[in-house]
Amino acid sequence: MIFNAPFSPVALELGPLSIYWYGVIIASGMLIGYFIADREANRKGLPEGLFMDLMFYIIIASIVGARLYYVVFQWEYYSQNPLDIIMVNEGGMAIHGGLIGGFLAGIIYCRIKGFSFFQLADIAAPSLILGQAIGRWGNFMNQEAHGGEVSRSFLESLMLPEWVINQMYIDGAYYHPTFLYESVWNIIGFVLLILLRPKLKIGQTILFYLVYYSIGRFFIEGMRTDSLMIGESLRTAQFISILIIVAAAAVWIYREMRYKLPRYKDTEGVYKGR
Repeated sequence: MIFNAPFSPVALELGPLSIYWYGVIIASGMLIGYFIADREANRKGLPEGLFMDLMFYIIIASIVGARLYYVVFQWEYYSQNPLDIIMVNEGGMAIHGGLIGGFLAGIIYCRIKGFSFFQLADIAAPSLILGQAIGRWGNFMNQEAHGGEVSRSFLESLMLPEWVINQMYIDGAYYHPTFLYESVWNIIGFVLLILLRPKLKIGQTILFYLVYYSIGRFFIEGMRTDSLMIGESLRTAQFISILIIVAAAAVWIYREMRYKLPRYKDTEGVYKGR
């Protein structure tokens, strides 16, 4: 049978150089997200090449942030193996760290260039969640970010393809494909963001994304067995998800009360408001 998993995490070997599926899939998600955002920016009449310039900084900041976040919460290991810190192609990237790095880069860029952060973030929001949906398949190839042990019959009851079920067979047991749950949740979120964005006001698309993604991440994280932890019982991703939901809701309410915001569909060109 073709696709008789488990698959190798290595996509291509060129002499001593190994190219991992994890990196290929993450890069693919970023690239697809960029093209979607750039097309929307052009449709809205923003300066040509704006998103190519912006995404260059965001991608770098996201990769650095995602890795540093993971390293900080796994410092006991990395303090003893410092050279492994740069081995990002082997996994060990935290999405929340990537979000923090990307958001900081976006805010700084918009401040320097004189653009509305919320306008550009609304354009990028669907790309972000789609990129995350694609990126989770990098975890699939690495057989990581899975949930607790389950039976094969349980996986078969989910109507999963044989190659997905086989890839969830790790060290003699089958596991919840939590990477898949989050990927599906994010794809649904992508569709919702595309449909709702024209009706939402400036800034609300990115805030909706933060709340929606964090709700899914909170519940799915509770199923995982490899979570980063704060202490012995608090899952880092769940704690951060709650903080994001509260902060995004607070910003939504504040902006709604403080500013007269136009709807996304009614803005063209560079938006100079809040």
